[in-house]
Amino acid sequence: MPAVLPPEPSDVRWDEDLRAACRGEGIVSMYQPIVDTSRGTVVGFEALLRFPAFTEQDPEVWFGQARRMGCAPELEAAALRVALSSRSGLPRNCFLTVNVSPDLLSSPAIRSVWAEAGDLGGVVIELTEQAEIESYVELEPDLNRLKSLGALLAVDDAGSGYAGLQHLLALRPSFVKVDRDFIRNIHHDEAKRALVDMLGAFAGRLDAWIIAEGVERLEELDVLATLGVPLVQGYLLGRPGTPWVELDPEIAHRLARRVPADRALIVRSVLEAAVTVASIDDARSAFADDPALAEVVLLSGRRPVAVLTHEASLLGIVSQGMCMNTHTAIPQALERCITREQSTRFSPVLVTDDAGYFTGLVRVERLITALTGAASPAPAVAVDEGSRQGRVLTSPPGHGEVNVTERLRGTPGPETRAR
Repeated sequence: MPAVLPPEPSDVRWDEDLRAACRGEGIVSMYQPIVDTSRGTVVGFEALLRFPAFTEQDPEVWFGQARRMGCAPELEAAALRVALSSRSGLPRNCFLTVNVSPDLLSSPAIRSVWAEAGDLGGVVIELTEQAEIESYVELEPDLNRLKSLGALLAVDDAGSGYAGLQHLLALRPSFVKVDRDFIRNIHHDEAKRALVDMLGAFAGRLDAWIIAEGVERLEELDVLATLGVPLVQGYLLGRPGTPWVELDPEIAHRLARRVPADRALIVRSVLEAAVTVASIDDARSAFADDPALAEVVLLSGRRPVAVLTHEASLLGIVSQGMCMNTHTAIPQALERCITREQSTRFSPVLVTDDAGYFTGLVRVERLITALTGAASPAPAVAVDEGSRQGRVLTSPPGHGEVNVTERLRGTPGPETRAR
């Protein structure tokens, strides 16, 4: 199905204006905050293109006209360059979401942006819903390339029936965005609450997080936080702005005071040391050097890919491991673990900080004993791949001056996901 285009306005000099915009002239990126409901902090931003120098201001009209005139790849490439140009100033432990039409991923203009950008760690590629994906197989090379560069994947329009579910199953994204239509007045609509709850459970089975869009009322925010929706976005949390919009302190306090007093019952409290490697060959060497070693963690850059046993390293088997954030509540972590296939139900879990960087391992047995109070938490430790020396983390992973793992300089590994 071709993309649905908005009506064409007749009073704009499109030839001239589009040429300028495709060169990056007269366009800017605004950044809308994405908020963690469990802690009341901003953890990401979505880059949204604006056209302040032109008569026509509506982005949908611009992208629709670009498709009519055959320059959609060039306009989206210009938008990506503008959005990514601010990455160096991104607040610590925040990710950046950029929008791309899936049917344009293979275009030379879009591919050149990724080539120029290099490392895409901390970048989330959101596939927009304007154009239908006709072949998921054809998308695979470009998506795999993006993942190898460290990017994560997000998809739009969750909850839109069978097509939306098929979309999620085929792409297996790291983030699932729930459209504002399902969020509006959710505090008055039991069916919407049930749908969001179902989507959250489904996303958890895919090892993904959901982001609720279009949150505009305090009552909506309260319901979403109660349902356990981890990430929210909308005018209530902050309008698109520049450079980086801060969360209203009253909203932050409203969310933070919902956090249980027992902060020990989070995944960070039961982290264990882990030996990290950059390749299968490095894993084999690690096992050869230490026959007592039970497992190693394969990284792509600083992001976890998989837990490898000695046998798996010899066979060259790399299976995507389950990841979760250091601040995940232990009951929620256990619930996710027991929904895995029986063969992997008790496999160690990869733990990341807010930026998606590896911080350590958690074993299901420790989650159980921590929840029942049968064990006291051990110090959080991470092991550097180069020295394999454990270090106690004296501040939360990803914060302060503690460097959990040195950045690895090797060939990027298989796809990664951050939770």
